[in-house]
Amino acid sequence: MRKLWMSLLALLTVTLLSGCGYNTLQTGDEQVKAAWAEVLNQYQRRADLIPNLVNTVKGFAEQEKEVLTRVTEARAKVGAIQATPELINDPQAFQRFQAAQGELGGALSRLLVVTENYPQLKSDQNFRDLQAQLEGTENRIAVARNRYIKAVQDYNVTVRSFPSNLTAMVFGHQVKPGFTVENEAEISRAPKVDFGGAAPRPAQ
Repeated sequence: MRKLWMSLLALLTVTLLSGCGYNTLQTGDEQVKAAWAEVLNQYQRRADLIPNLVNTVKGFAEQEKEVLTRVTEARAKVGAIQATPELINDPQAFQRFQAAQGELGGALSRLLVVTENYPQLKSDQNFRDLQAQLEGTENRIAVARNRYIKAVQDYNVTVRSFPSNLTAMVFGHQVKPGFTVENEAEISRAPKVDFGGAAPRPAQ
């Protein structure tokens, strides 16, 4: 008789949890984690390309030290942040992470604008290959970010909606941070570069 009651209780618990959005919360949480992992993967891919890109540009335009230094420092700042799966549960840490990534994206944009003044560099096959890989990676980052934003949106709706919000409170599920509209606009803005009227000469 005891086993029967235990079985009925377990069945009732499963039914109640399913009806209150427990399974939806678990599915949504896993989808957010998977989407976030892909964002990190593409950001890492970009970070891995940067040293070769910087060295190639330095070979033709070493005088652009300030721009090269900014890219290197921005990459170091990104690398100093522990981009763990738990980051998406900490809004402040997430904000610091996306700010650092935005700074790196801006520094890279400035670097590519500067390279327009060096025809020899633009015609270098190694540079063209790196630029193509970087452009492809930026596209992948955009796709990965959009998937993450959608996954977070779906998850947060479940966390906030009744009756699943009650289940979320019981099991400690909280709203997860997404990429902000302000940040999206900032990193998408074309950088302004002022050469002080004189374009730099290509390195000999």
